[in-house]
This record gives sequence, C-alpha cells and structure tokens, in this order.
Amino acid sequence: MSLLEKLESRKAARSGSEKEKRQASSSPNRDPYADLKASLHKKVISEMKEVSSEDKENNELLAKQIEQLVEKFIAEDEESSHLPRLDRMRIAGEIVDEIIGYGPITPLLNDSEISEVMVNGPNQVFVEKKGKLIKTDVYFRDDDHVLQIIERIVAPIGRRIDESMPMVDARLPDGSRVNAIIPPLALNGPTITIRKFSQDPFSVDDLINFGTMTKEMAQFLEACVKARLNIVVSGGTGSGKTTTLNVLSSFIPSSERIITIEDAAELQLRQPHVVTLESRPPNIEGKGAITIRDLVRNSLRMRPDRIVVGEVRSGEALDMLQAMNTGHDGSLTTGHANSPRDMLSRLETMVMMAGMELPVRAIREQIASAIDLIIQQTRLRDGSRRITHLTEVQGMEGDVIVLQDLYVFRQTGVDQDGTVKGYFQSTGIRPKFIDRLEASGIKLPPELFEPSIF
Repeated sequence: MSLLEKLESRKAARSGSEKEKRQASSSPNRDPYADLKASLHKKVISEMKEVSSEDKENNELLAKQIEQLVEKFIAEDEESSHLPRLDRMRIAGEIVDEIIGYGPITPLLNDSEISEVMVNGPNQVFVEKKGKLIKTDVYFRDDDHVLQIIERIVAPIGRRIDESMPMVDARLPDGSRVNAIIPPLALNGPTITIRKFSQDPFSVDDLINFGTMTKEMAQFLEACVKARLNIVVSGGTGSGKTTTLNVLSSFIPSSERIITIEDAAELQLRQPHVVTLESRPPNIEGKGAITIRDLVRNSLRMRPDRIVVGEVRSGEALDMLQAMNTGHDGSLTTGHANSPRDMLSRLETMVMMAGMELPVRAIREQIASAIDLIIQQTRLRDGSRRITHLTEVQGMEGDVIVLQDLYVFRQTGVDQDGTVKGYFQSTGIRPKFIDRLEASGIKLPPELFEPSIF
C-alpha cells in the first residue's frame, strides 16, 4: 500500500469513528418506538404511492390519510396493537411531520413564540424564545436524518448541498431564513439554523409595543420614507434589521414600483407593485452564479421607483451608492455594524471590494451624498431589540463624514430579572434634510425635535 493510500485510509477511519461517536451519543435519547416508526414510515410511503397528485398537494387531507394508515397498520400488528392511545397519536403525528413537514423540528417551527431554531447535529436542538436560548428535548435519529431534512428544505428552491458545496442559504415557504452546513466543515454533524419570520408581518405599532421605538420616532421614520430619503439599517446578527426594513417598506406609497434584491427572499412587502429578485449560487460545475451585485445592476434597467436590498455585504455597495446618487432616491438596505460610524467604515471597505481603485475621499463623498439616515438597531442583553440611534449623515467636513444623532436610546441599568432599563431621547437637533421633508409636503410638529425623554 502506498503512503497516499495509507493516509486516505486513516482519514476515512478517523471520519468514520467521529461519526460513530456522534451516533453513539444519541443512545441515551433512544426512542423505544424508533424501530416501529421506521417500519410504519416505510409502509405508509409505500401505500401513499397510490394517492393522486391532487391529494398530495392538500397537506390537511394528506395528514389525515397518513394518520388513518398509521392507525390501521398499528392495529394489524400484534406487537404494537396494545399501545396506549396517546402513544399512537404521538407516533402518527411524528410520522406526519416526517413525511409532509420537517421531521422532529416541525412543532418548533409551528410554535409562534419561538423565533429561531438551531440544530447542532442530530442530538442537540436549541431554540430562541423571548430572546433567551433554551435547549429542547428534540433530537434526530442520526446524521442522515438531519441531511434528509436539509435536502427537503433546499430542493424546492433549486439549491443544493453536498461535499462540493457544504454550505447553503435557503428559505422556507413562509420566508423564514435557513442556513445549513454539513461535515466535514461542521464537526458536530449537519447543522441547521432557521431564523423564523412571522406569517403576519410586524407592523409599526408592534415595534412600538415591543419598545423597539417610540411613536415620535415612528412618525419621523414614516416621513423620511415618504420623502424618499436613502436609509441604511445597521446592526448585529439577530438585532431585528430585516423586521425594521419590512416596517419601513410598509410606508412606501402603493403607487410606486419596488424592486427587492436578496440572497434568500425574506421581505414581505404588501404593496401591489413589487418585483422580487433573488441571487443564485453556482451550479455543480461552478458556473451560472448570479450575485447581488449583478441584480443591483440589472434592477437599474427595470424602471424602479425604489430599490430595496436585503443586505449589502461586498462589492454591491458601490452599485447601490451609485444608484442612490443617480436618481433612485428612497432606496433602503441593511448592513452589519455595531454603530453608525462603523457602518460608514464597513461601506468604505465594501466599496473597495468592488475592485475599483477609488481614492478614500471619493468613496466617502459617494457615501455622504448618497445616504441620508442610518438606523442603528441593537439586541440587548435581555434579548430585547432597540433602535439605539437615528443618525443623520450631514455631509463632508474635510476628509471626514459628519454624523449627527437625532434620537438615541440611553441604557441606565439592568433590574433583578435581567431586564434592561433605559429611555429614548431626542437630542433636540433638527435634521438638515427637514427642507426636503417640507418640499415633499410633509410637515412634522416642531416638538418632535425638542430635547426630551420618551
């Protein structure tokens, strides 16, 4: 045996032993009815081949048929016919989830209080509920079981995941965002992260009730959107940027043509004239990729009144800024940053990633003239989301972009329950773009900009 062959065999053995360890660790969670469910699953699938395609599209009817078949097969089996009714119902429900849902995590996805589902391999599933991470008693049979669910998620939208492309971004039919990564990159086993979105999108009133913003801030933001100001929503992961972007887009008049551009379509706009564009990864040959930047360029030829980019991450920032500077006012986008100033620095970096040899001053001038307002959103320690800054981009002063906070959130402490205490404050400064608001026929009450605490 050659040295290369020995190395390959050792690698395969090590990979196999790691998988065996993961599978062995599932033994404490071993379902006493696992073999029975596997047998029933095969029988139901075999029986369902005779079901018409129309019935298969009706999930409610299909679920009832599956439950009836499970009851029938259990009753016919001597060993399982004595099972308690509750166990029978549980088994039937799990088989329904396995066939027409997303396996063991289906109940978690249906729970409206859960905002995120995290599968860390077959034996560990966490959820985020009310901003807190909680470990569940949900588990999968093995790695292959998790892979089956990933395939079921990505296949309908034309994505794929395999050894040549072990990471994928996808979405569920309700718009929930999905990220999956599999071995050998994920050492714990196939890993799924699902960011759920409400089937009924949050309104501005919901965000006010959650304490994300105040009525005064909402009134100001509505005026900014209607006056066609260019707005960037910045914040960390899970801070609620997409939810805020959805709410901002609800202020766009229904008479305008909106082009949305995303990696995975998540925005839920209710206007009648919306064109949704989604990027595409390369095919199995590594060709055919369509990037966000390609879509931004193409959208300029589609007569948009507004361009809404789900998130800028790299070179598309340059095309987005150019669009904002060439008549496509009222554009909205999000970006990852810890503060408004950091957002500007990240935009500079992203423009440089476009491959254009532009001087830093030219990039800053583009940014200063394109962006009017930065909304900084933060997820606090107690899991709550707050808009911590509404910051105006006032222009250039020398080589520096001048920022001015209009509204800020001041954190004062944390109570015994861990809840963050604080208040919103107007800085008392009228924005320079107030003339643009008035020119658009929007008059805001003067007290909106008086120094005060909300």
